Amino acid sequence: MSGFGKWNLGIGAVLLAVAVLCSVLDLIPAAVIIGIVGLIGLSIAGYDLVDSWSERADLRRREARVRREHEGHQGR
Repeated sequence: MSGFGKWNLGIGAVLLAVAVLCSVLDLIPAAVIIGIVGLIGLSIAGYDLVDSWSERADLRRREARVRREHEGHQGR
């Protein structure tokens, strides 16, 4: 996960905690708005995580393909 994703994860988690606190204090409109922004932050962090996993998997596939091609040329 990149630095951007880690920031979004941290900010999203803090905002959700603040939203829960606001709902306990009966500040429902603030809780809803802060909760939505927190969920957006967590969603961005999740997308960043999936994107980095996908990128690493693609690099592993490319490396395996190059290794197979290299072994095939060595066997000749």
